[in-house]
Amino acid sequence: MTTSIAARRLSLLFAAASVLIASSAPALSVEPSIEVSIAPGRQAQLKYLLAQDCGSCHGMTRKGGLGPALLPDNLAGKPDQLLVATILDGRTGTAMPPWRGQLTEAEAAWLVQQLRRGVE
Repeated sequence: MTTSIAARRLSLLFAAASVLIASSAPALSVEPSIEVSIAPGRQAQLKYLLAQDCGSCHGMTRKGGLGPALLPDNLAGKPDQLLVATILDGRTGTAMPPWRGQLTEAEAAWLVQQLRRGVE
């Protein structure tokens, strides 16, 4: 009987500690959008890339195709840095190619900014 009480107390202590740890952990949140400035001439090139290259897999209206939709609602909840990393490094096991080498991190962040705004 003593073992049963000790086991219950240990379980209760473990549960209480778990609640305390969980309540003191910072909440996960999506980081704020990255604001990036790109020269106007390069912006035109990136918009073309977005329409032609991204559009070839994600749909010309970015509603999805071979790749998932890239509309603001579909991107909600996804951190900017994750999206930038996906653009630069691609996605292993999918048709998403890496663009590192053709795009800088700032340019990939600018593309994410445009996608979040729903820019045509």
